[in-house]
Formats: sequence, structure tokens, C-alpha cells
Amino acid sequence: MMNVMFWVIGILVIFLFSMFRVLREYERGVIFTLGRFWKVKGPGLIIVVPIIQQMVRVQLRTVVMDVPTQDVISRDNVSVKVNAVVYFRVIEPDKSIIQVENYFEAVSQLAQTTLRSVLGQHELDEMLSERDKLNADIQTILDEHTNAWGIKIATVEIKHIDLDESMIRAIAKQAEAERDRRAKIIHAEGELQASAKLAKAAEVLSQQPQAIQLRYLQTLATIGTENNSTIVFPVPMDMVNAVQEAIGKFSTS
Repeated sequence: MMNVMFWVIGILVIFLFSMFRVLREYERGVIFTLGRFWKVKGPGLIIVVPIIQQMVRVQLRTVVMDVPTQDVISRDNVSVKVNAVVYFRVIEPDKSIIQVENYFEAVSQLAQTTLRSVLGQHELDEMLSERDKLNADIQTILDEHTNAWGIKIATVEIKHIDLDESMIRAIAKQAEAERDRRAKIIHAEGELQASAKLAKAAEVLSQQPQAIQLRYLQTLATIGTENNSTIVFPVPMDMVNAVQEAIGKFSTS
């Protein structure tokens, strides 16, 4: 009889201790009573009636999920390999358990298909230059689908876009051609501006003959100080005529 009492007391003690559960600050307990959803409890010390009630722990911390590398064909038929990372968190624990079997696996599969679908609608240049816009588009689509699961997509970031060696060489040639084009345009614009300035200077000098002579003498002086070699420089006819007139006046006097 005493042994039976000890067994009964032991079972009751175990039963009472099994009723108490402790949930951390970032955890919640989804409670089911006889198979039906009852409520969400936590954090702290909670009571779960054994056999009658069951509890499923759900974490509310942000989950960092790596999206495996996906083969994507862009709209201009370029094959690339893309991988990304998704940050999400559970905001409604009951939905994350009731509405989907395994929310982590569901988000992973959805992220992979969405990544291929969104990037396949864009050309390669857009993938490389508009990464922020693509991240926002993928996040919006994922957030719409996971809202029914009680999950919030915080951020989506495309990490790497890997290209074939041939495509890398083609892009390098394209970039080099673009740099050459810009250099030629800048050079042509410089020539155009210089010609406009020279035309304006010629117009000013043509209105002042004395200015032309002064400029001529200034050029001679510059050449004489900077170069030691002999330079044959043509003399303007205006200066020759002036000298001849001076000689004529001197001879007649």
C-alpha cells in the first residue's frame, strides 16, 4: 500500500512540474487545447496542462536566410548565377504555425522562385546597375505572399551576380568603347570651343592693325627667349611698307 502511495505521489509531482514552461523574451508559445488553437502565451512562466494541451515554441528574432545560387536567364538571353540573402521575422506566431507547415522552408522556396522570376524580367545591364530597385521589388512580392503566414520580410539583398568569362570580356570591351566615345566627344567639344575663341580673337585683331604688330613682336620675343635655334619668321607686309616709307622720307630730306 505504501509503495502505491509513493508511486501516486511521484506521478502527481511529475505531472505538476510538467505543467510549467519557461519562455524567453524572444519566444512565444502557441497553445492547442485538444487539438484546437487556444491562444499565444509568453514570455516568462506559463502553465500547459499535460495531455490536454500542447505547446509549439516560435521564435520572434530576425532570421537570416541565405538563398542558394540560382541560374537566371535575363530578358536579353544572358545566363547568370545569382544568390541573395533574406531577412525576415515572425510577427504572428499563431499564423506561422497554423497557416503553413514549415515557414522557414516555405520562405526559402518562395524566395528562390521569386528571385528567378523578377530577375528574368530585366536585362543584364539593369541587374548590374539597378540592384536596389530589384531588391525592393523582390521584397514587396515576398512580403505580399508571406503576410498570410504571419511573417514580415524586412530586407532582401542580392549578394552576387556571376557571369561567364566570355560575357565579362564582352562587358569590358563595351566599357572601353564607351570610354573612347566619351573621350572623342570631349575632345571635339574642346576643339569647338577653341575655334570659337580663336575666331573671336581674330575678329578683334582685324579691327586693330597695331594690335597685330604688337602680337607679332611679342611672339618673336617669346621665341627668342625660349629657343636657342635659328628660326626663319616671315615679316608682315605692313611692317615692310612702314620701313620703306621711313627710308623714302629720309632719302628725300
